[in-house]
Amino acid sequence: MPVVSISLRVLAGAIISVLTVSGCQTLDDAGRVIGRADLVNDLAARLDRSNELTYSADYQLPGGQNASISQSQDPLRAAYTYPGGKLTVTTDATTACDTSTRKPTCTLTAPPPANAKPSVTIFADMNKRGLVTPPVVVGLLTAAALDPDATIRQYDTTVAGRHATCVEVDQLSDAPAAGFDACITSEGALGSFTGTVDGTELEVALRRYRDAVESSAFELPAGAGLIDRRAGAGQQTPA
Repeated sequence: MPVVSISLRVLAGAIISVLTVSGCQTLDDAGRVIGRADLVNDLAARLDRSNELTYSADYQLPGGQNASISQSQDPLRAAYTYPGGKLTVTTDATTACDTSTRKPTCTLTAPPPANAKPSVTIFADMNKRGLVTPPVVVGLLTAAALDPDATIRQYDTTVAGRHATCVEVDQLSDAPAAGFDACITSEGALGSFTGTVDGTELEVALRRYRDAVESSAFELPAGAGLIDRRAGAGQQTPA
């Protein structure tokens, strides 16, 4: 599967088995007592369902910068655009583009095998450029759920006109972030995120969500130099 994702159903199930006996509880907006595992499982399930959707999400970053996540099911592909870079994942290749210079450069590598976990380095580069991705948020939620000293507060809000469930996490240890605030919409899109991940301060807010994707979202930057590192391919650099 070329879309950058992880198997959240398996992950959520593992969390439930560990946390069912933890006794950590909170309250939802209806006043019901819910367990920490229930909260994480619900958010993980929403993110998991988003992998089956076709959608475009535009995000506002600090300093007036923008980012976007686009995903299509037919054909199956995904694109992440962020300050200074762009990543596209298709059945043909994983293409990472550096757009921070006057002449963009794109490096093509083999597409990920079906159901494979995404490359950690890909997401780390996006974090440094200001875009936090759903798999990173899921990893932080997992760390919070498994940390008995972490505090988790749930609340609901509206992001870009859409309902979202949020968690505010503090006192998190052995994780890329000591604390964070994340919201996920009912559709399963990342609604917002605030936190410091691996030393980089991140602040992402959903600006617009659409149940459709323009084909141009997956196009490489105009005039980009290409470096093809797929097996059997030669390097190409257009003039």
